[in-house]
Amino acid sequence: MRIIMGILIGHREEEAVKVQELLTKYGCYIKTRLGLHDTPTEGSCSSKGLLILEFMPGNEKEVDALEAELKKLESFVVKRMEF
Repeated sequence: MRIIMGILIGHREEEAVKVQELLTKYGCYIKTRLGLHDTPTEGSCSSKGLLILEFMPGNEKEVDALEAELKKLESFVVKRMEF
């Protein structure tokens, strides 16, 4: 099974350390990581960020655990696709 997860971070500046800690903890299961954020005006950053993760096959338990931990964080929206 192929799992893709989208993570919308509501307060990127305040939550960046927490996200990085979790991504490091589950890093061995992540195949692809793509980070996107809006730039409202040139030279500035948006407070929101979007992460897209693709996981290595066969690690559903670890993906479930990461998803549960991310959903505990206040400003996060987590969505998942399975193929």
